[in-house]
Amino acid sequence: MPLQPHVQAYLEETKALNQPPTSAQTPEQVRQAIKAEIAEYGEPEAVARVENRTIPGPGGEIPIRIYTPQGSGPFPILVYFHGGGWVVCDLDTHDGICRSLANRAGCVVVAVDYRLAPEHKFPAAPEDCFAATKWVAENAAAINGDPTRIAIGGDSAGGNLTAVITQMARDQGGPAIIFQLMNCPCTDFSMTAPSIERNGEGCGLDKADMIWFMNHYLNNESERKDPLASPLLAADLSGLPPALIITSEYDLLCDEGEAYGHRLKEAGVPVTISRYEGMIHGFIGSPLDLEERGMNECAAALRAAFASK
Repeated sequence: MPLQPHVQAYLEETKALNQPPTSAQTPEQVRQAIKAEIAEYGEPEAVARVENRTIPGPGGEIPIRIYTPQGSGPFPILVYFHGGGWVVCDLDTHDGICRSLANRAGCVVVAVDYRLAPEHKFPAAPEDCFAATKWVAENAAAINGDPTRIAIGGDSAGGNLTAVITQMARDQGGPAIIFQLMNCPCTDFSMTAPSIERNGEGCGLDKADMIWFMNHYLNNESERKDPLASPLLAADLSGLPPALIITSEYDLLCDEGEAYGHRLKEAGVPVTISRYEGMIHGFIGSPLDLEERGMNECAAALRAAFASK
């Protein structure tokens, strides 16, 4: 189907601003532009409690933000990895998503401010995310959480990190993860999926932007084939937790996200692949109207996973 009318209008409004593309800017310029955009957001959704703290990591202290919903607990836990191409975004850019998921899924959300490239290239991000996931499992009681009900999730680059961390946890004997949530994930740096060309220009996230992110994140060409960067290329996907993979019809990452889901299914992993027709990359948490439906689907999947334990 064509782009949904409100999505088309959003893209046209964005184009009319005549801002340089991400690929023509420095990381710091893009980060500052995002900060300016955040400053225009309205009041955040209320949650019972929000705590900022730091935890030990392989490259120094890792900032995290803990969102606790109403209730007495102990609550199930979602460890959340933000998107932003491993180069931009932080706890503040994804504050709204984390608040909504905490309230709608009835869980503690632990957002992880992992190290960003190009200052900290691959594999700094997965190392930090894995360390944070282990910390959450070991300290669940201290944050009023249930260590037997831990899920992980993320959007875009965070979806990539979600896939990677579940593989690391399986291969390294834990921690136990009961569910994985991936929104518009990048799963394959070969960039050969048909949607890369089909949706590579004019749909919000361009192919040139993706190459810009990749070049800042990875150290060399060979790392494109490393499963810790391209989880789709892992030889074995068996024994991984059930998953919800959300994709968008007009996202250049659509096909590789769905390919990862199909490979999980072939490996015997329960998976729901949910494609949003007429939508673009990263619509959950964006100004687009379908944010509500996507957010509700994520929350419902988390509630079902937590209830099954």
